[in-house]
Amino acid sequence: MARAATTTDAFNAVAEPRRREILDVLASGEMSVGDLVALLGLAQPQVSKHLKVLKDVGLVDVRDEGRQRLYRLNGRPLKPIHDWVKSYE
Repeated sequence: MARAATTTDAFNAVAEPRRREILDVLASGEMSVGDLVALLGLAQPQVSKHLKVLKDVGLVDVRDEGRQRLYRLNGRPLKPIHDWVKSYE
């Protein structure tokens, strides 16, 4: 059976460890791609690629401020994951 694309839902998007790291960092507040690159030690294209996936499933929101794009966590799409995991408590 073929695996679903990472952009189909939050479950698939957070399956990738780097994306979970990005969400962990964004939980503390808004950041630019440059800030994320510096904190995570990843290349800018990698961070941008992961942010696109997270944005496509609604896990991050983005806003423009001057020449920067600031990303922030949107936790609402994580609720189905929370509800699923909670059933195992």
